Amino acid sequence: MLLCKTTLGKSPIHGIGVFAAHDIPKGMVIWEFTRGIDQEIPAASIEKLPALAQACIRKYAYRKPDSDIYVLCGDDTRFFNHSEEPTVISSSEDGPDIAVRDIRTGEELTIDYRTFDADAERKLRSFS
Repeated sequence: MLLCKTTLGKSPIHGIGVFAAHDIPKGMVIWEFTRGIDQEIPAASIEKLPALAQACIRKYAYRKPDSDIYVLCGDDTRFFNHSEEPTVISSSEDGPDIAVRDIRTGEELTIDYRTFDADAERKLRSFS
């Protein structure tokens, strides 16, 4: 769950992005897995869903490294865009995610998908 105030908006990176609604200091925890908001879904459960539901989960969820578990964020975290110079870093596949530097109001929150998503390369290829 996001632990800071954010807004959604058009991203210069890709589609929709998440933007800081206030100044965020370096080191602030931005997101952490919160049961009841965020879900862990085994791949076998996803495969039982209709094709459109499977596509939605695979688009918005991330797969934990070395696992068949997908994490679907229940808030706007799913709209974080990838950057190789991210504003937010993931400390592990379960977070918490923290601000890597001071982030100003209105700045897009970005993260390097490769640091936590086993499907990152496939997702990044689909953007190009």
